[in-house]
Amino acid sequence: MRVDFDPEALGGDAFYRFMTSVVVPRPIAWISTITPDAAVANLAPHSFFSIASTDPPIVQFTSIGRKDSLRNVEDTGEFVVNFSSEPMLRLIRDTATDFPRTVSEFGFAGIEREPSRHVRPPRVAAAPVVLECRSHTTLRMGNSTLVFGRIFLAAVHEEYLVDGRPDAGRLRPLTKLGGDEWGTLGDILHLSRIPYEEPR
Repeated sequence: MRVDFDPEALGGDAFYRFMTSVVVPRPIAWISTITPDAAVANLAPHSFFSIASTDPPIVQFTSIGRKDSLRNVEDTGEFVVNFSSEPMLRLIRDTATDFPRTVSEFGFAGIEREPSRHVRPPRVAAAPVVLECRSHTTLRMGNSTLVFGRIFLAAVHEEYLVDGRPDAGRLRPLTKLGGDEWGTLGDILHLSRIPYEEPR
């Protein structure tokens, strides 16, 4: 027998917790941004993250409420997606704290940064992959804002490449589950698609 969960009856916060326990695992975009005066570099994980378009290459993350990442993107038009890898779990957790905009998570958590090539926000030096993005579109939806960013450069540490492509086993992606749960890669399954053939 199924148990029903009515969004209207539960209310926003309770149904949010339900949704994040069901839509799993979710990749984590570790977003670095910078204030307009370039005084503070912010870094925060966002687990509502996906590819929005392949041509042009556009990624999307969602800000629930008006977080520093969103404000900085609106003010500067730029951000970097830093790949979230399992060995960096505690650092990523540390940057999820709701600090004031004047506090840099890089400094608080002792995270080494490196300059980006095409945008002002710095990159996480240890991140296996980084995507330098410029804002394409923002879309307000309820209590959230969807941020779409066009990728102008992707950079990968060479030890994570196999046959010219990033290798999932080497990347060891970290994912978000429900509540305080985090997920790791687990087994990798290989299964090719079956091509469609017109009947004769």
